[in-house]
Amino acid sequence: MRSDEVKILRKFSALAVVAALALTGCSGSDKGDDAGSGSAAAGSGSFPQTIETAFGDVTIESQPKRVVALGWGDAEVALELGVQPVGASDWLEFGGDGVGPWAEDAYDESPTIIDTLKPNYEEIGKLEPDLILDVKSSGDKKRYEKLKQITPNVIAIPEGSENYLTEMDQQVDSISKALGVPDKGEELLKNVDDAYAKVADEHPEWKAKTVTAATKTSEGWGAYIEGGSRLDTLKKLGLKQNPTIAGLPVDESGFSVKISSENLDQMEADLIVAFPIYIDTKEITDDSQWKKLKAVKEGHTVVIDGDVSSAYSLGTPGASMYALDKLTPMLEKALPAEG
Repeated sequence: MRSDEVKILRKFSALAVVAALALTGCSGSDKGDDAGSGSAAAGSGSFPQTIETAFGDVTIESQPKRVVALGWGDAEVALELGVQPVGASDWLEFGGDGVGPWAEDAYDESPTIIDTLKPNYEEIGKLEPDLILDVKSSGDKKRYEKLKQITPNVIAIPEGSENYLTEMDQQVDSISKALGVPDKGEELLKNVDDAYAKVADEHPEWKAKTVTAATKTSEGWGAYIEGGSRLDTLKKLGLKQNPTIAGLPVDESGFSVKISSENLDQMEADLIVAFPIYIDTKEITDDSQWKKLKAVKEGHTVVIDGDVSSAYSLGTPGASMYALDKLTPMLEKALPAEG
């Protein structure tokens, strides 16, 4: 198992917002591949562009030349829009250029890898960025103010968003506008929506089936609620959230609920999609309480890890397409057409 979601646990523990269960992701690494001085942007966009953020509107007057992407998946979105960041954060510890296999060879020149939780602001400053993307991030005002000292062009979490809950549409909209290519951003999103709609149409048996997006860490079990990329991925395929999970109290993270082993039947649904965080996958599949679930006994479960788990969790357009390709046959097996 790749330790992708593990960094999530470390991140939120460090921030003291999730004590027992952390369900986004981070890396605590501070790798330092030095980037060159080449332009970050390919071509030219349409400017000026104004982006609404939680800290006020930001107007980008001209084409950014040196972009640093710090938020969860921000660098991958920039790459999909034709811009190569000179600095980026590797939230899932992919290594190398800090991107998943769906974005291999996207860089002509490797970016400097910036620490996720406690970025080195001096290091960022040395990259001389004229645009900093921190769109799917903590929304921490102190972090934002420090970044603003480097460049006034800092795109923080969108207005109305919060703690790592920036949705794909919001992330792509903010970044594509900042790069002067909003039309290209709309095209990316349409491609994802069309691909998911096609698979959903091909599988009417999934429509309105209930699903639990579950996880397990060394601290115990949990499940995601609406507003995160994991459940959103499943909803795009026609599935709907397990109402029992929807009715549970949200934990400190704001995007998940905790479930005790004694109450694991709260996960019962037409389908359960689960993945491990910081533990071996067998700690899910060999769990005695897990094995007692009706959905497990009847084969209506999908347990993922590695690159599939990373793509499912990251929620960028490229990762979402990769997840769709890998998850579809698994879901077909777990929820086969009747008759």
